Amino acid sequence: MKPHGKYLLSNLHSNVFAVDGRLSLIRPEFKEELYKYITGIVRNNKQKLIVINGMSDHVHILIGLKPAMALADLVRDIKADSSDFINRKKWVRGRFSWQEGYGAFSYGHSQLDTIIRYIQNQERHHHRRSFKDEYLAWLKKFEIPFEEKYIFEFID
Repeated sequence: MKPHGKYLLSNLHSNVFAVDGRLSLIRPEFKEELYKYITGIVRNNKQKLIVINGMSDHVHILIGLKPAMALADLVRDIKADSSDFINRKKWVRGRFSWQEGYGAFSYGHSQLDTIIRYIQNQERHHHRRSFKDEYLAWLKKFEIPFEEKYIFEFID
């Protein structure tokens, strides 16, 4: 395991999840507060959020996950608690929710700096490539077989 700050990171997971219907509901003025809230959810689960960023319709997070925690349980908590937070804040008309499912990709410690830069520079990446193209490229790169019904609903 490689130390990162005061944490020993055993598993590095990059996760991405999208706003239901791929609506652009995460407004720039709310991003910082939302990301701090999500960071708190991860910390309360005794995990390490390394970096978080996204666009108005999706969020990327890189987590150092300790082996005792199932990634699915952590992502479930993040999505449920952050949805409740956004709804309590009344940042959107109607009811906010995340789309069902998420993408999870594992990385080695030698890739840490590269994936941190990638997540930090989301706006620049999406000027060149759509989220759909990017996500499908990840699936191909990681040689992940998939069925259309299990990937994000892409609204063109």
